[in-house]
Amino acid sequence: MTIDSVADQAVSPLVRKAAAWAWRLLVLGVALLALLWVASKLMLIVVPVALASLLAAMLLPAVDLVQRRVPRGWAVAVVMLGAIAVVGGILSFVVSQFVSGAPGLVEQVTRSVDGLRTWLIEGPVHLSREQIDQAGDAVIKALQENQAKVTSGALSTAGTVTEIVTGAVLVLFTLIFLLHGGRGIFAFVTSIFPVTVRDRVRDAGRAGFRTLTGYVRATCLVALVDAVGIGAGLAIMGVPLALPLASLVFLGAFVPLIGAVFAGGVAVIVALIAKGWVYALITLGLILAVQQLESHVLQPLVMGRAVAVHPLAVVLAIAGGGVLAGIVGALLAVPVVAVLNSAIRVLVAPDPGPEEQRISAELAPDGLTGDPPAATDPPR
Repeated sequence: MTIDSVADQAVSPLVRKAAAWAWRLLVLGVALLALLWVASKLMLIVVPVALASLLAAMLLPAVDLVQRRVPRGWAVAVVMLGAIAVVGGILSFVVSQFVSGAPGLVEQVTRSVDGLRTWLIEGPVHLSREQIDQAGDAVIKALQENQAKVTSGALSTAGTVTEIVTGAVLVLFTLIFLLHGGRGIFAFVTSIFPVTVRDRVRDAGRAGFRTLTGYVRATCLVALVDAVGIGAGLAIMGVPLALPLASLVFLGAFVPLIGAVFAGGVAVIVALIAKGWVYALITLGLILAVQQLESHVLQPLVMGRAVAVHPLAVVLAIAGGGVLAGIVGALLAVPVVAVLNSAIRVLVAPDPGPEEQRISAELAPDGLTGDPPAATDPPR
């Protein structure tokens, strides 16, 4: 018996197992940190590719449907141009509504500021006009003294705009190639795996893609219901900028938990400025009612099947994504976790076929993956 074996025998089996787990977990943790570090350095590439994957999951069934009539390239062109036309039309309409409604809101804000000034002078505070003017002059002076910081911030904003434009172009090109030859790309990437596990990896990829498709469609449905409900309520009450606020609610619904709170808060503030406390409270009640409808009806029936992830995991994923990549990280956190959940379930299953079919069955009753598997999944 060697000295090493004697030393191993002297250590408790529990300690040996803990040490074996510890160094393996340490290696996995270092690998994960290295992956996150590389992703942070390549954020300008990683984020557009991730956003293009979300859009591809939404548009791929439409491309497959159009392909039954025309060649693949023409199908991609038709769907892309149609999507751009729809989104561009909606954005132009929303912007025009915002431009037409902004002057009235600015006038209302001016009246509110004047009313606040009058209250500060004639109300219980009893401030003098000189004190209010001095406070205003102090704010202007502070802005002038920090002009260099404001200028540097503007330059930083210009750099950010450049990055956004670059990212948008990359999203467009990536989306085109994913829609046209995504299945071939998937088959090529998975060919690096050994033959013994290649089919299992491709099964996991198909399961993850189904979940991603279900998540995107379910999120769009939930966001549409929220936007229509809140927008209609704001329009009935005569709150200005009802349509832009409804659009903000729609976009905010893509960031679970946080987005709805932010969009609802903006709507309440606008109602408070434009219509007063009563309408602000009514707007708050409307938003809470729509959120209750979402959480008790839409989320269990629609999103619950698309994203079979525990709510605690959703909250932690959003928090982690926000810390790592801000708003974009919070937006992508839940779909990434959902895709990994489905893919890992297939990878670790004794037989990946039944597990993949079970994941598809979880989504199919809601009509989220009603397309034929051959038309929506990457090939083996």
